[in-house]
Amino acid sequence: MNKKLAFGAFVALLTMAGCSGKTESAPTTSPSFDEVLTSRRSVRSYDATKKISEAEVRELLTATQEAPSWANQQPTKYYVAIGKEKLAAAMEMIGGNKERVAEAPVLIVSTFERGKSGFFQGHQTNEVGDGWGAYDNGLSNCYLILKARAMGFDTLIMGMRDADKLRELFSIPENETIMAVIALGYRAGEPNRPERRDLDDIVKFF
Repeated sequence: MNKKLAFGAFVALLTMAGCSGKTESAPTTSPSFDEVLTSRRSVRSYDATKKISEAEVRELLTATQEAPSWANQQPTKYYVAIGKEKLAAAMEMIGGNKERVAEAPVLIVSTFERGKSGFFQGHQTNEVGDGWGAYDNGLSNCYLILKARAMGFDTLIMGMRDADKLRELFSIPENETIMAVIALGYRAGEPNRPERRDLDDIVKFF
């Protein structure tokens, strides 16, 4: 009798579990680092139906804070056009790229503070000088575009821009050099992968 009761309880438990309506969702997997590297592209066509939230941009830019910089000076600054008005205004300041990124929901202006990277106690450390600020800015931007790809986003780094108008639009201080404007969004199609140079063309072992 005890065996029958135990079996009945077991069947009841199974029935309740089946009727609960809960299903286990498949675990989500993040792309590997190699997948991020090989799938990242400079995207020139964006899906207008897909938006990006401020919270997502904050998560993205938080990752850039892990980028290395000269003596941890962290000279890079970002100015984000995500509101309709600022975004439309910034779109007018990126030259011929405007048509390519017109549907991107976010534009990010990347700058660096001069006189920080490459300097010690106010003196230029070597002949590169503020070039180290540009170098650190590039490292930070690299973290940005790779994190963007890991989050499912796409980017285009644009050097064609009106620095004076951007400075005025975002009230960027005079001690910051405006480097690039970065489009952020979702690709509208699958871009081609340009050919890369042979490794032996760019590397020498000694």
